[in-house]
Amino acid sequence: MEFTEPYKQTGPCCFSPNSRFVAVAVDYRLVIRDLVSFKVVQLFSCVDKISYIEWAPDSEYILCGLYKKPMIQAWSLTQPDWTCKIDESVAGIAYARWSPDSRHILTTSDFQLRLTVWSLLNTACVHVQWPKHGAKGISFTKDGQFAAICTRRDCKDYINLLSCQTWDIMGVFAVDTLDLADIGWSPDDSSIVAWDCPLDYKVLIYSPDGRCLFKYQAYESGLGVKSVSWSPCGQYLAVGSYDQMLRILNHLTWKIFAEFTHLSTVRAPCYAAVFMEVDEPLQLDMSDLSLSDMFTPGNSDDGLEVHHTVRYEVMEVPVSLPFQKPPVDKPNPKQGVGLVSWSADGQYICTRNDSMPTTLWIWDIRHLELAAILVQKDPIRAATWHPTCTRLVMCTGSSHLYMWSPAGAYCVDVPLPQFTVMDLRWSADGSCLLLRDKDMFCCAAFSLSPDEDSSDYSSDD
Repeated sequence: MEFTEPYKQTGPCCFSPNSRFVAVAVDYRLVIRDLVSFKVVQLFSCVDKISYIEWAPDSEYILCGLYKKPMIQAWSLTQPDWTCKIDESVAGIAYARWSPDSRHILTTSDFQLRLTVWSLLNTACVHVQWPKHGAKGISFTKDGQFAAICTRRDCKDYINLLSCQTWDIMGVFAVDTLDLADIGWSPDDSSIVAWDCPLDYKVLIYSPDGRCLFKYQAYESGLGVKSVSWSPCGQYLAVGSYDQMLRILNHLTWKIFAEFTHLSTVRAPCYAAVFMEVDEPLQLDMSDLSLSDMFTPGNSDDGLEVHHTVRYEVMEVPVSLPFQKPPVDKPNPKQGVGLVSWSADGQYICTRNDSMPTTLWIWDIRHLELAAILVQKDPIRAATWHPTCTRLVMCTGSSHLYMWSPAGAYCVDVPLPQFTVMDLRWSADGSCLLLRDKDMFCCAAFSLSPDEDSSDYSSDD
C-alpha cells in the first residue's frame, strides 16, 4: 500500500461514486481533490461550518449540510458557477440526502414535522407529513424507481411508497410495530424488512403491496434487535440481537438458516484461527532515519532507540476474550451485536459484540462456521470490506491498519508521524482507502493480487 501525505480536514470526507474525487470539509470550505494527483480541482465556500457531505449518485453534484444554520447548499462540479441553497426557515433541517436520480434532494425538518423533496430541475417541491426519523427510515429500491418512507401518525407506524419519477404516493400501509426503528429494501427489490425498537423483538418482511410475508420474534421480555443487514445477493438477512447472537434468515422460507453465538471463551473443537494483536519491540540504529520515522520511539538500557510495531499472534484454544459487563443502571448498554457487515461476495460476514469491543468475529456462511477471530488491544472503531474482493480492513484509533483475508491476517503501519486512524472507508472501485484522523486525512492506494480478482466469484453467491 502506498500512502499519500496528510491533508487538513475539520469535518466529513467522502469519495465520489465514480472514484475520481474526494470531498473534504475544512471549516466552511468544501475542497474537492483529484484522486490521481490529489490536487485541488474545486473550492467552494459555504455560509457556515459544514456538518455533512453527500455526493449525488452521478458524481456531478454534491450537497453540504449546514445543520447549525440550518441550511443545505449544493454545488456542481461541471458548472462551478451553479449553486443551490435550501432553507426551511423555522422548520429547520435535521438531515438531507440525494434521490437516486441525482436531481432531487430530500430534507427532513426538525422534530420530524415533514419531509420535503426539492427538485433541481424546477422550483417544485413535494411534502410528506410526519416522517418517523431524520437520518433513518428512508430506503430506495436498487433500480431507483421507488422510495419507502416511514411515517407515524395517531401513534401508529406506516410505510409510504413513493414513485421517484413523479414523487406521487403509490401506496400506504400500516406496520405492526410498537416503535418502528428502520426499514430496508431487499437487494432484488422484492420485499421490505422492518424492525421494531429494542424494547420489542420483532422483524417483519413486507411485500411492496403491504402484505406481511413473515414475522419473526426470537424471544420475549428482553432487549431485542440491534442491527439488521441484507446480504449483497439478497438471499440472506442477518439480524444481530442484544442477546449476543447473530441469526441468519433465508429469503425462500424466511426461516432461521443459521445462528452464531459470541462467547467470551473459545473452546475446542474450534477450527477458526484466533489472531491476537501483540507489541513487537525493535531495536534500530538511529542513523537509519527512513525506518525510524515509521515507528513509535522509546528508550532502552543499552542506549539504542527502541521502536514498537504490532503483529498478530495465532493463539491456541481455549482462549478467553476480553469482556466488559455492561452496568445495569445506565441507559444504552454496550452489549449485543452492534456491527454486522457482509463481504462483497456474500460468503463472509463480520460482527462485533459490543460487550467485547476489541474482538471482531468473521463467519463463513457457506460452511456455517467461524472463520476467524481478531482480538485487538483497543476497541474497534470501524471495519469495512473491500467492495470487490474478500478483504477486510479495520482500525482501532491507533497508528496501524488491520487486515484479514481467507489467507490470513496482518497489520500495516501507517508511515505518518502522530497519525491515528479513527475512521476509514473504501472508494467505490476499491482502488483507494480513505483514513481519517481527528483533524487530518490521508489515502492509501490499493491493488488486487491475481487471486483476489472479483471475477473469480461465482454468480450465485
